[in-house]
Amino acid sequence: MSLTVDVAGEATPELVDAFARLVPQLSRSSSPPDAAAIADMISAPGTSVLVARDGDGTIVGTLTLVVFRIPTALRAWIEDVVVDESARGHGVGEALTVEACRIAGAAGAKTVDLTSRPSRDAANRLYQRLGFQLRETNVWRYALGS
Repeated sequence: MSLTVDVAGEATPELVDAFARLVPQLSRSSSPPDAAAIADMISAPGTSVLVARDGDGTIVGTLTLVVFRIPTALRAWIEDVVVDESARGHGVGEALTVEACRIAGAAGAKTVDLTSRPSRDAANRLYQRLGFQLRETNVWRYALGS
């Protein structure tokens, strides 16, 4: 499969439609972002919304990268990697992740972190193959309402 990965520059109707199609494949409990939310993500400092397109130009995957400064270093975090079911197994997740790591490194980030559910076998194998290492840590979440 021929792929290109770019950073989204605006919340186009095509991108809104892609998130409407892809987010339910990632999470059953989250609603897809609307155009305003996507525009907020794209314009947020340190945030890059990566978009993978197949040879026909169809959006087949997305990834959100956030690069941020903390007292110990410049860090990066990958969130919400989603590849369309029809494109899985064709290198889309790898292309998105490699480009995110390239962008983070170019920005000067010391590390790139992400989380992946243990049940996502293919994704976990991909991250290991790309050199990510499983950390022994707890991830805690505090819900701030709905």
